[in-house]
Amino acid sequence: MKGRVIQRAFVVAIAALIAVTLAVPTFAAAQEKKPIVIGGSLPLTGKFAETGIWIERGMKYWADEVNKKGGLLGRPVELKIYDDESNVSKAVTFAEKAITVDKVDLLFGGYPGTAARAVMPVAEKHKFVYVSMGGHMKSFEQGYTYSFGGPPLMGEWWYEGFFEWLETLPADQRPKRAAIYTMNNPIGASLMDSIIRWTDKLKIERVIDEKYNLPLPDATPLIVKAKQMNCDLLFSNGFFADGVMTIRAAKALDYNPKAILQGIGSVVPEWTKELGPDGDYVFSGTSLHNKLKYPGNKELNEYVQKQWGLSAYPLYFGFGYVWMQTLAQGVEGAKTLDQTKIRDWLKSNEVSGIAGPMKFDEKGLPKPIDFCTQVIDGKVELVWPMEVRTHDPVYPKPPWKK
Repeated sequence: MKGRVIQRAFVVAIAALIAVTLAVPTFAAAQEKKPIVIGGSLPLTGKFAETGIWIERGMKYWADEVNKKGGLLGRPVELKIYDDESNVSKAVTFAEKAITVDKVDLLFGGYPGTAARAVMPVAEKHKFVYVSMGGHMKSFEQGYTYSFGGPPLMGEWWYEGFFEWLETLPADQRPKRAAIYTMNNPIGASLMDSIIRWTDKLKIERVIDEKYNLPLPDATPLIVKAKQMNCDLLFSNGFFADGVMTIRAAKALDYNPKAILQGIGSVVPEWTKELGPDGDYVFSGTSLHNKLKYPGNKELNEYVQKQWGLSAYPLYFGFGYVWMQTLAQGVEGAKTLDQTKIRDWLKSNEVSGIAGPMKFDEKGLPKPIDFCTQVIDGKVELVWPMEVRTHDPVYPKPPWKK
């Protein structure tokens, strides 16, 4: 009798051991399927919402595509997106919350540059990789090691392509006198870097160089002065609303310089929606474009055309996608969610995506990107460099259509 009890106990123990053994891979498989949470904030309301919403759409499209292909490191990805209401302080608060309270696995990049610039030290403090537009050059000169511009929206590079193209023209065809109106903030200041260097190099006189505080109440006095002083080159170094106001004032006063450059806003669909043909022929810069021939752009264009009826994806949709694409390549390359290993992989390897190949330097920056754009027939075309050109530049600017 005693032997049977022992035998029965032995059988029960073996069965329990087998059950535990069989349960281990099941539990491991469940753990492997736990979502990778990627958190942060975007300006989904407030003055930057028009752009922030397109960034969010690009990020969500990236997440959907990744999940269809099996996820990241074999796990589904989940986005946790807060609305910072276009407020820098709230962007910082939500970055802290995502990391310390929500315990997200990865941090995504925000917008605009002022928010990204403020979040970069938060990412550094918590040792979280942060792939974003950055806060222009000064933000990448602070010694942060976890921040990457993949690619950045670099004000210091914004007009490089325009000036490189302008240099190819005979000297007697170039503008001679520049009017420069710049919003009084770090973004505006960053745009001055290339303007000062290149106007000196090409011997273009900076006749007007003035700053204004936001919001710009009226662009009329600025255009009156530029016209009176015979400035044949106009830099409107402001946000979307400032640029729209400036173009309308220029048309109303029949001010027609050889070229108009817009700091921020002319590369989004709303520019043409707001201005129609009056928004044509404005030059600007970019580090990404939907007509680049790199893998993935064609598919993004097709998706946006089907989803929203647009001919090609808006710039900031692409940025939302490519910043996630860059972060994901770091994760897959490092084969881990360890932030330091992801950082080190990105520092020592080339990434490649819809923005083309990028190799990051010690600041977290790729080589300077010098694409020049011009709005032609309502479309944002690439006009420089030659190898990516989608349309010949229109210069000098045609007269206003009445």
